[in-house]
Amino acid sequence: MEKKNIKVLVTDDEDDFRHLMTFWLESKGYTVAAAPNGSEAIKLIKAESPDIVFMDLNMPVMDGAQTIRKIREFDKELPIILISAYLDDVKIKDATSHGISGVFYKGKDFEQGLSLLETVLRKHKKLQK
Repeated sequence: MEKKNIKVLVTDDEDDFRHLMTFWLESKGYTVAAAPNGSEAIKLIKAESPDIVFMDLNMPVMDGAQTIRKIREFDKELPIILISAYLDDVKIKDATSHGISGVFYKGKDFEQGLSLLETVLRKHKKLQK
């Protein structure tokens, strides 16, 4: 599957990070949608059916773990990569129990996020060649 045919949803309440990550992923050839919180992410997932989601863990309105629980009620297979600024956040364990494909730490280079995204996409059965 070509990158331009892969839709990534970036969900993060920090405008600067969300815009930067969106721009960076688009520069790598992906189609990107963005949401500022979990509630908006759920609406976009239902409307646009992204192939993979980057989900911030700590957000107002609905945090990442709560959002993942809601997503799993209607989509058990959607690959979700958690975004966290903290290496040992207790919410990561909660989110993991609801099925995530990995964790991207905000302090890391975006190249590591891209590597994680590509690994998850290769493993995800719907996107295998």
